[in-house]
Amino acid sequence: MDKAKVMTFVKKYTMIMVLVIVTAFFGIATQGKLFLPQNITNLISQNAYVFVLATGMLLCILTGGNIDLSVGSVVCFAGAVGATMMDKGVNSVAAVLAMLAVGLVIGCIQAVCIAYIHVPPFITTLAGMLAFRGLSNVVLNGMTVSVKDETFQKVFGGGANCYVPDVFGMEGFNLTCMLVGIIACVIYIAMQVKNRVTRVKKGYEVDSLAGMIIRTVVICAVICLFSFKLAQYKGIPTALIWVLIVVLIYGYITSKTTIGRYFYAVGGNEKATKLSGINTNRVYFLAYANMGLLAGLAGILTIARLTSAQPTYGQNYEMDAIGSCFIGGASAYGGTGTVPGVIIGAVLMGIINLGMSIMGVDSNYQRVVKGVVLLLAVIFDVTTKKEGK
Repeated sequence: MDKAKVMTFVKKYTMIMVLVIVTAFFGIATQGKLFLPQNITNLISQNAYVFVLATGMLLCILTGGNIDLSVGSVVCFAGAVGATMMDKGVNSVAAVLAMLAVGLVIGCIQAVCIAYIHVPPFITTLAGMLAFRGLSNVVLNGMTVSVKDETFQKVFGGGANCYVPDVFGMEGFNLTCMLVGIIACVIYIAMQVKNRVTRVKKGYEVDSLAGMIIRTVVICAVICLFSFKLAQYKGIPTALIWVLIVVLIYGYITSKTTIGRYFYAVGGNEKATKLSGINTNRVYFLAYANMGLLAGLAGILTIARLTSAQPTYGQNYEMDAIGSCFIGGASAYGGTGTVPGVIIGAVLMGIINLGMSIMGVDSNYQRVVKGVVLLLAVIFDVTTKKEGK
């Protein structure tokens, strides 16, 4: 095989190979406990906020390596507002809309400062991180507020019954979950075939047929195994549904829409993008307004899972989101990164957290490991950029 093709393959699938290696390592180190159905479910439920926030963070990073440091505090503040409203008897639907509105308004305020007043994103979001952490304490009076609405908990992934029920009513195995996984595989195969046929008709370059078949078989096998593990426990967590909605929407936006291409263009060369007639200020505004909206959604998922709101919730959430993006292949310089890559990064972070927790590793050492992994990911990005030049 051509050396250049080998290098291209390695660069393209590096993080997937790392994910496989890390998963295998923790699988062995935990004596297989990592792969228990309940732990697979916990991996999703405990990291749902990471998937949501990392997806939004990707758009910020695409604009030029910019980040949002305030998301953890916004998650806490939005959750505090919603929990307080429900505690006072407000309908859960109204509380959900209020939390999304809070996140969006905060995102818009910060977006105006960044896009139109031209305050650096780091300074703007650092100020937001401090301000909204303080406001969270004010709203909650420094206390814990319980979330008792069972419908809210079930819909957004909190409590013991936050799973899609099995319509077949089987004992010990959720057949509905397994069928959903099989249907997902069929849809994925159909999309791969359709995309290949379309690209061939238009004369675009395509991967080898053998490569496509191998990739499709591996992905479908992973989906089926994942569905089987979930089916052995309680089935599909409702938090997973919200994660899938976010991932599918933003995966489509970044890969299939004009505004999605604008994010990449601004990160690639902002001056050239502006000269071509694209409103770069609006691109920045959309990135940070959207980040606020997704922080509101993450706040909903957080208080639903923990069935309460506390002034300490959301701490280091921004670091998990940023780390997932860079580990998943987003460039520190902007203009490069994909939603599937971010998901791989988030899963890798989740497996490291879960694996070390099962092994009983001290939380301080867990932070050390995550920091080293993040640094190595950025070093890899910088090194490959230099080699490309």
